[in-house]
Amino acid sequence: MELSDQLAGIAARAQKTLAHIQTEEATKNALILPFINALGYNVFDPTEVVPEYTCDVGTKKGEKVDYAIFRDGKPIMLFECKHVGGDLSVSHAGQLLRYFHVTEARIGVLTNGVKYRFYTDLEKPNVMDERPFLEFDLFDLDPAVVAELTKLTKGAFNLDQMLAAAHDMKYLRALKSYLNAEFASPSEEFVTYLAKHVYDGKLTAKLRETFGTLVHRALQQFVSERVAARLKSAIVAETGPVEPAPQAEAEAATAADAGRLVETTQEEVEGYQIVRAILRDAVPVQRVVMRDVQSYCGVLLDDNNRKPIVRLHLNGGKKYLTVFDKEGGDRVDINTLDDLFNVADRLRAAALQYDSKG
Repeated sequence: MELSDQLAGIAARAQKTLAHIQTEEATKNALILPFINALGYNVFDPTEVVPEYTCDVGTKKGEKVDYAIFRDGKPIMLFECKHVGGDLSVSHAGQLLRYFHVTEARIGVLTNGVKYRFYTDLEKPNVMDERPFLEFDLFDLDPAVVAELTKLTKGAFNLDQMLAAAHDMKYLRALKSYLNAEFASPSEEFVTYLAKHVYDGKLTAKLRETFGTLVHRALQQFVSERVAARLKSAIVAETGPVEPAPQAEAEAATAADAGRLVETTQEEVEGYQIVRAILRDAVPVQRVVMRDVQSYCGVLLDDNNRKPIVRLHLNGGKKYLTVFDKEGGDRVDINTLDDLFNVADRLRAAALQYDSKG
């Protein structure tokens, strides 16, 4: 069975039993041992998975790390376990830090059964880094993370290759974290750096403030345009070029004539993706198309303006939807995007009504 399938199975069982997992031992038995087993290590073989691994550290005698994974008689991975919901900051991983220093293991894992953090010693030899090179949540698994976890499985484990990959993963995570922070709220340093590439004059305090707003808008629009381009390419690949509807062209022209920019926000993109997910069992998802205009973000069937499914009104003071049926549009107030799932049946009916017309 593929690692992704095994992890999905562990997550599904965990969702059902999480409320009953009250202790660290229960966390180990219900969540962590199945995870180690999914990596291919036999949790019933004491030469391969050693629980309560003991190693005297300096003046501290008899300290134990929860699990040590052995290969060829040597430890390669150490697991420090906390109960579900337990703090996973490095300050709460004393044994893992000390054992990492005195054993041959180069991979340290800190986990509460749901969240996992993987560490190595990229910065100082034999000293565990403060920042993990890989981190994931069992209930929110990214395929890219699963691909990296595969390198830690028994059949694929290669220490040199793993450490090289860990180096790239650690700093890639750091760069993504930095870019996420700048995307949300560009720093003065970042704004100044970009402004100097497009503006030759002296950057006064007033201009920095102006460029701060412009940089934030530019980042938002850049991401939105890239997402829209990818979606459009996927649609063209699946169905061929689609001629824009006349009414949509009129709306776009009106917006352009008024000198206003249509800015697709991240929240609108996420809303569109939720609608696609809801409709996947009703119609092929490539038929579900986003078309953003000034006052709302529309979701249409077949990119046809005569086949509206829902309009997302997310940028005003009050968020709401316009859900379409044969009688027209019906307003539904929402608080968060999760509320889209409350009208899932209506969204499916809205999409299916156009096919039922024959």
